[in-house]
Amino acid sequence: MEEKIHEMKDWSDIKSHDSWEIFKIMSEFVEGFERLSRIGPCVSIFGSAKTELDNKYYKLAEELAFQLTQHKFGVITGGGPGIMEAGNKGAKRGGGKSVGLNILLPFEQEPNKYIDKDKIINFDYFFVRKVMFMKYAQGFIVLPGGFGTLDEMFEALTLIQTKKSGKFPVILIGKKFWTGLINWIKDVLYEEEKNITAEDLKLIKIVDSPEEAVKQIDDFYKKYNLKPNF
Repeated sequence: MEEKIHEMKDWSDIKSHDSWEIFKIMSEFVEGFERLSRIGPCVSIFGSAKTELDNKYYKLAEELAFQLTQHKFGVITGGGPGIMEAGNKGAKRGGGKSVGLNILLPFEQEPNKYIDKDKIINFDYFFVRKVMFMKYAQGFIVLPGGFGTLDEMFEALTLIQTKKSGKFPVILIGKKFWTGLINWIKDVLYEEEKNITAEDLKLIKIVDSPEEAVKQIDDFYKKYNLKPNF
């Protein structure tokens, strides 16, 4: 993309390129909406692409996904390795729907082998992919990860906070990993700076086990109907 822009002679060339790019963006939205709207209730699982097979969080994510399928939820992941692979692996083991929203990157990633063949969707644009995560997931379960994981988590919280999305559970697994961040949110964002409210704090649940996470999802939907979030 950067090289192409450098080759252009003036701003009119850039404007023309940007206008045509709209159609590529539209096509990703159309494909995502059409395919995901047919899949049914799912929970999105997020976490690091770098998590190894023998890592405790890989094993936890696999068991979590398996248990979700036993409660009639499909599983959506980012489609790559690490925690994403573990989520799809657990869903496959449980006989549930295993969805992968794969992002095309120069250094990663090929879709993992545990995604249902008819449920792999490839994206060029992160922002389109994130809309699909938000719109069609009945819950977010977030395991340890990096910038991408945090980006997805905070976008979900922002959409719920601003009522641009319907409310859905946002659950963090791994108290040891998340406690420092949660304490900063409480101590600085809430108490010191007053940048969020007490109600905003309630949007986040933190647990340690797959059983606790699945219970949070089940308890939530005893009170709310399953439907797309926006």
